[in-house]
Amino acid sequence: MFGMCEALMEGKYYICIDLKSFYASVECVDRGLDPMTAKLVVADPERGKGTICLAVSPALKALGVRNRCRVFEIPDNVQYIMAIPRMQRYIDCSADIYGIYLEYFSKDDIHVYSIDESFIDITPYLSLYHKTPHEMAFMLISEVKDRLSLIATAGVGTNLYLAKVALDIISKHVPDRIGILDSGSYKRLLWHHRPLTDFWQLGPGTARTLNSMGILDMADIASHPDLIRKKFGINSEYMIDHANGIENVTIKDIKNYNSRSHSLTSGQVLPRNYKYEEARLAISEMANELTQTLVARKLLSCGYYVYIGYAGMENGISSSKMLSEGTDSSRRLNSLILDMFDTLADPGYEIRRLSIGYSPVVLRSSRQYSFFNNEADANKDLKVSESINTIRDRYGKNSIVRGMDLLDAATTMERNDQIGGHRK
Repeated sequence: MFGMCEALMEGKYYICIDLKSFYASVECVDRGLDPMTAKLVVADPERGKGTICLAVSPALKALGVRNRCRVFEIPDNVQYIMAIPRMQRYIDCSADIYGIYLEYFSKDDIHVYSIDESFIDITPYLSLYHKTPHEMAFMLISEVKDRLSLIATAGVGTNLYLAKVALDIISKHVPDRIGILDSGSYKRLLWHHRPLTDFWQLGPGTARTLNSMGILDMADIASHPDLIRKKFGINSEYMIDHANGIENVTIKDIKNYNSRSHSLTSGQVLPRNYKYEEARLAISEMANELTQTLVARKLLSCGYYVYIGYAGMENGISSSKMLSEGTDSSRRLNSLILDMFDTLADPGYEIRRLSIGYSPVVLRSSRQYSFFNNEADANKDLKVSESINTIRDRYGKNSIVRGMDLLDAATTMERNDQIGGHRK
């Protein structure tokens, strides 16, 4: 279906490089196993058979085991190794991979998209290294394989979007795992490719809406721009551009972008169904910890929100409020979060998911005191929070905890020993 090496006709070149089944591959390599043939899943057995597998090795995928499946969905007749997630190990390995890229490219030309995927603007380096775009991609995936025994795939494109699509679709169908696209080959090879969800930034909900309109592939989107604009409004422009293989954003643009709206959030899936009082304890812990982050980053919260997800229910309940002035007071923010929780929560239902956020946040240097707030109390709260952060920075997050953190339903101490909700 796809040619192994399409010739590129335009002057800008990007690589999107990804590690196959990254977490699972790291676990295979650490065990002396071949990442492509070993049958291994990354999941925590202590969370039961309903836990989601963070990664599935390529050999298991070939047997029909879906990525991000639950453990109980793996067929009983399939023999496999279960590896406990080690997030710090994966972060360290990702840093090693990034270090390889830095040997060849400036950090200004690298955009780390996720822990196992990066974009690189290779345009200025082709003449420096006397390589074609395909040869540059081959050099990188070979370096990763030779040094770390990990298997990488790559997409080369004349813009960021085409590089990503070349990675996601083309690289899976060519022997050297390097997909290549320019606007011409994109239209020739992928304009009628289905399903639409194979394309970057086209999710299942959007695809269903498009399909209901009779839009089944990228050629249909490109052929009906007015219909797309009428249905999707301002969000339609990037969709129409992508359908035509156009992407004007560069890595430089990404690095120069500053979001107008900033926030801090904290969320967790509770280890079991919590009763009202237990969930109230957990959300109080979350408020305290998020305020510590607020103080550490020298920020003030100008608003806050609470989300509660009940056990067995798909949709939860949430609320948000703005503040008349920014604050970093732990006692004030904790009180506001608990008041909102008390207003929202129904004591008759068990709770499984909690999320809170401070939004928007602004720099502490912009603080404006009012006659209605006690400046002395605010400064006292700030000094206490800064002292806690200083101790934790030196001795670890669990070196100083609150009494409530020791209760049975508390989660802070366990969460402090995790990265991204998983074991270090």
